[in-house]
Amino acid sequence: LMTTQKKPSRYQVIDCWISRISMDTAAQNVIRQMATKEGGYVCFSNVHTVVTARRDLRLREIINQSFMSVPDGKPLSVLASLRGIKDVAQVAGPDFMPYFLEFARGTRHFFYGSTPETLDGLVDSIKRRFPGINIAGSYSPPFGHIPAHQMLEIISLIKQSVPDIIWVGLGAPKQEYWMGEQWKHLRPAILMGVGAAFDFHAGKVKRAPRWIRKMGFEWGYRFFQEPSRLWKRYLVTNFLFIWYLVFNRITKRSS
Repeated sequence: LMTTQKKPSRYQVIDCWISRISMDTAAQNVIRQMATKEGGYVCFSNVHTVVTARRDLRLREIINQSFMSVPDGKPLSVLASLRGIKDVAQVAGPDFMPYFLEFARGTRHFFYGSTPETLDGLVDSIKRRFPGINIAGSYSPPFGHIPAHQMLEIISLIKQSVPDIIWVGLGAPKQEYWMGEQWKHLRPAILMGVGAAFDFHAGKVKRAPRWIRKMGFEWGYRFFQEPSRLWKRYLVTNFLFIWYLVFNRITKRSS
């Protein structure tokens, strides 16, 4: 069974253990893991997922038992630096995808999730940006519950394409559930749950300018793009994130 990495290689954010990692070391770790042929999955963790994992024990277990759970959200890497942890930098899914495609030329990539239109746009964009990229295939799953027999067919289809990396764009926590359930069946491929990266690189959703991302306010930019859909996710979970951090600190001091 895959086990949680040793504590020195991770730091705790509420109930989740986040990898002490940077963009470059994350890419190197994936390459090393590919060489083992053991497979695995990478969670791109942010405020939303760690707050959700406070009550969602299944999600928490998936994050904590991953091959890597990287600080996708800026607050998670800032929290590390505030604690004096020096070897952590933000590893956002939409940034890591092109970084790794360039870093690991020659690897075979499969894209799973989103809509057929978004996948077409994503694959076209990647082919233009990375000429000669080795794309094993892509698949847009049907919306809603997928029966077990149909999922077996999908897994078989993906395996037949022999990918090294499977990029998963189902949104959180759906993509984490899927990776946690399927990674063993898809070995030796490594699964990466990059969420909105598919929409950004397909040109479906405009991403925040770099200066906004550096300040850690990409969530605010996205909120103003889709306020009716994202208000609860950002405003409520951001408040809960701060509350849980303060609560944990108080209870640790008093214990």
